[in-house]
Amino acid sequence: MICCSHSQTKRFGFDRNRNPRVRCLHCGKTWTIRQPRPLGAMRVPVETAKLALRLLTEGMSIRATERTTGIHRDTLCKLIVRFGDACRSFLDERMRGLTLSHLQFDEQWTWVGRKQARLTVNEKAERHDVGDVYIWTCIDQKTKLMPSFLIGKRSADNARRFMRDVAGRLTFPKPHVSDDQSYLRPGYKPVTQISTDGFNAYPEAVDLAFGPYVKYGVIIKEYRNARMIYTPSEMVGTKRTGMRGIEGRNQRTICTSHVERLNGTQRVFLKRLNRLTLCFSKKLRNLEAAFAMFAAYYNYCWQTRKPGKSGQKRGTAAMMAGIAGHVWSFDELFAAVLFPKPE
Repeated sequence: MICCSHSQTKRFGFDRNRNPRVRCLHCGKTWTIRQPRPLGAMRVPVETAKLALRLLTEGMSIRATERTTGIHRDTLCKLIVRFGDACRSFLDERMRGLTLSHLQFDEQWTWVGRKQARLTVNEKAERHDVGDVYIWTCIDQKTKLMPSFLIGKRSADNARRFMRDVAGRLTFPKPHVSDDQSYLRPGYKPVTQISTDGFNAYPEAVDLAFGPYVKYGVIIKEYRNARMIYTPSEMVGTKRTGMRGIEGRNQRTICTSHVERLNGTQRVFLKRLNRLTLCFSKKLRNLEAAFAMFAAYYNYCWQTRKPGKSGQKRGTAAMMAGIAGHVWSFDELFAAVLFPKPE
């Protein structure tokens, strides 16, 4: 676009791509006003792409969306990757400086390409993008906000990476404010409380990411009839252990039920996570993009229901956490994620 220093202009038709053109009334120069292209080089109409993404976030499969919208499945996968990557950047920018009271961590199993038992010996040793993959998630018990997620193998390295990423999104007090300088009662002001399952890598990861600025507890649930395939197991007991700053009756606050309920929500809204179906992810990049799309939709658009049988809805997780002022529509999320910001 070429502009002049004069202020008086008039519309001068359109170019071959239907972008409006402008002519200066003083010097006669003409230039094109480039319209924002949220989809880049993709030629899919914006409204059709928006409809397809909305259907995908509501739990429809790739091929069902292809039959409904007429967009080829390969184009849909490219659309998911573009929108999902933009959602991940959007969440990385917005999920900063958070104040959360109780974070619950869990890992959800899925697979990419084929299951772990069908991989060759070399693939098991060398490839991380096929076979069993875990979705590492966390949720705040009060606000239901999902501040971050990670997709990868169930390893100690990923546990440390995920915990460090979550810690970087929280507001830590300054050392001279948080540390109790009294020699009689030395201590630290906790930033949040963390509850995890019995995975052995979590204690080291929590200590590495948060140090003394956290209250941490582990809960191990005991089940009966857990060996029966495709049948719900019966929970017969729990064992809670306070690892740091949680003792006595306060151990009753150790809980992972909310993040386990989030696992069910994820399997409903992402068709590729549905069990006992033909749906699964063929590429790790597609899974990462699809889950980023779900995370943005869940935090800003999805309304959870209040406890009880009233059926009343409460604000979105972003509203409860104070980073959004109203319930976002999918159109608002689409515009905030893909359209460039004005200078």
